[in-house]
Amino acid sequence: MHSLKSTIIKLFIGFIFFSSFAVKNVYAQNKITSVRVWPSPESTRVVFDLKDKPDYSYFILKKPLRLVVDLKNTSQKVLLPKVTNEHQLIKKIRFSKPKKKGWTRLVFEILEPVKPVIFSLAPTGPKKDRLVVDLFAINKKPKKAIVAKNRDISGNRDIIIAVDAGHGGEDPGSIGPLGTYEKNVTLQISKRLTKLINAEKGMRAVMPRTGDYYVKNNTRTVRARKDKVDFFISIHADAFTTPIPRGASVWVLSLGRANSEIGKWIESSEKHSDLLGGAASVLKDTQNEKYLVQAVLDMKMDHSMKTGAEVAVSILSELKKVTKMHKTKPQYASLGVLKSPDIPSILVETGFISNPMEERLLKSIAHQKKLAKAVFTSLKSYFKNNPPEDSYFAKIKQSIPERHRVKSGDSLSVLAQRYGITITKLKQANKLKSNTLFIGQNLTIPRS
Repeated sequence: MHSLKSTIIKLFIGFIFFSSFAVKNVYAQNKITSVRVWPSPESTRVVFDLKDKPDYSYFILKKPLRLVVDLKNTSQKVLLPKVTNEHQLIKKIRFSKPKKKGWTRLVFEILEPVKPVIFSLAPTGPKKDRLVVDLFAINKKPKKAIVAKNRDISGNRDIIIAVDAGHGGEDPGSIGPLGTYEKNVTLQISKRLTKLINAEKGMRAVMPRTGDYYVKNNTRTVRARKDKVDFFISIHADAFTTPIPRGASVWVLSLGRANSEIGKWIESSEKHSDLLGGAASVLKDTQNEKYLVQAVLDMKMDHSMKTGAEVAVSILSELKKVTKMHKTKPQYASLGVLKSPDIPSILVETGFISNPMEERLLKSIAHQKKLAKAVFTSLKSYFKNNPPEDSYFAKIKQSIPERHRVKSGDSLSVLAQRYGITITKLKQANKLKSNTLFIGQNLTIPRS
């Protein structure tokens, strides 16, 4: 009898313990471990790191505007970040009384009407489960069309370069052995390059990303198209599975798959970046692939690829003067950021952030300036030699007479026909008193 009573007591205690454990499991299975906020000019992103996959729902309240997010069976023992003045869409993030015991209710105090896009992200790389809250402004005033600086009386426009700083926000890019984030290095170099371009009369730079936030690849080229850019250059810092590779390289579009290990690594990294930073629209943008496939057949793609390859060669020749090169010829990969058919595009890998020595260089202000100067020099040289017809550079080129070095078989009549001018103008420009030319003689060819 005593034994039976003892067994019943043990079972009862076990039941109580199991019940309390089950209740605890029901009401606090998940946990918010940290919160990060990323502001951008047109949206705000808030990322909640969680122990497990979130189970959530949300709704919007008016007067005042609020977004309410309920996380089921989730602990709220975490400090919420303060919202700084650079956020133009939200005033504050706070906790509120949960809908049910053991739940967490988050309230976003909103400054203006927004479109919320809320989704969960599965673990990727070092990141665990996340809940992402993207808030997009609804009544955002459209960006004013670019008015090129240094436009002269005749209306000659600037050459516009899109300088794209790779990665950003939730997507850090590659991380060096010392903890350097690629997204920070690319932004610093891009800003230095932008400053050089904007200081040059007849050139103007625009940046798809100007701060620490993510811009999906498709949006980067869409913004460039709206800005009517002449050339798109994306700045990155390379990485690999080992710390041995180092040196800069320049990548152009391949319509097939990359045929090198580094190329495959970069293509894989780009997909990883989309998952980290742009997963909200990965599925929605699949329809754009149809547009890309059709556009590849267009002649514009041939022109864009040809121009990109020519600029790549020029940049490589300048980069080798200031840094070690990983590859001395343009490399090819199928990268989304290069796929715009109407905008010549290249991707510059400024060095391997996975190499400890090169990581230190990439953090150096002096080295960043050298890299930016090399890229700028190449861009300026290319567009001075190949200016768009309605640009300021084209006007300057027309005012500078061409030079011709006389070789065997040249005569005044041959040269006049070749350059589309009269013999009289050719003689006047060179102050020639006879029709005799000498091999090695330098002639000025006046504009027709």
